[in-house]
Amino acid sequence: MKILVTVSEVATVEDAFEIDGTTIADQYLGADLNEWDDYAVEEAVQLQEADLADEVVTVTIGPEDADQTIRQALAKGADRALRVWDDDLADVGLLDPGTKADLLAAVVDDEQPDLVLSGVQTGDDSFGATGVALADRVGYQWAAVVNHLEHEFADDTASVRRELEGGVEELTDVDLPAVLTIQTGINEPRYASLRGIRQAQRKPLEVQTLDDLGIEGVDSALALTEMYEPESETDVTVWEGGADDTAGDLASLLREKGVAQ
Repeated sequence: MKILVTVSEVATVEDAFEIDGTTIADQYLGADLNEWDDYAVEEAVQLQEADLADEVVTVTIGPEDADQTIRQALAKGADRALRVWDDDLADVGLLDPGTKADLLAAVVDDEQPDLVLSGVQTGDDSFGATGVALADRVGYQWAAVVNHLEHEFADDTASVRRELEGGVEELTDVDLPAVLTIQTGINEPRYASLRGIRQAQRKPLEVQTLDDLGIEGVDSALALTEMYEPESETDVTVWEGGADDTAGDLASLLREKGVAQ
């Protein structure tokens, strides 16, 4: 079984920051592997360790600057990586989930994985739609917000538990090939060992352009027009003095707010 894991580099921001136009000023930005994708990588590697997968391949959409972050997945056990990038993508700016799904679908067509694992969402955009959109593009069955995956695939079927609204969980079987979006907490992602980090530098990381994928131009339905820090609105009443002096005022306020009768 071949497993394809979609991974993303996401921006990390310091507690104090400044906005420069429609971006955070560079000096306040860092980068890391997306948290949800980290759990997806771990699940894939565990399946390989259980002799259920022959190969784990990661794919990301991003510029060359993302290579070092994406190699974290290789350091944790993935066999090889693909990175999709093109000058045309740099000109688009903010990619919507549908556009990302189109690009990833072309990779799926080339790789023909039996199972695609994707984080439920990314920590920056938080769209939470790319994995499901990808399943639609390639005609795979899917399950979203998976928080448990049985490490047995009888009759080419994945048995999963997934989160629904209101604290409800659903047990379901999904026929392979399939796309599963992975929720945090499904496992405990490992730290990359020093040996794994060294090996990751020698593992293949292939770059594919739009021409390589047979895609003629891309567009996005989304455009980032403004970025700002919301104002914090608070309504605080402070009384000076001891309990005997302030208890009456507090009781009046609570009655006014409908908290006490």
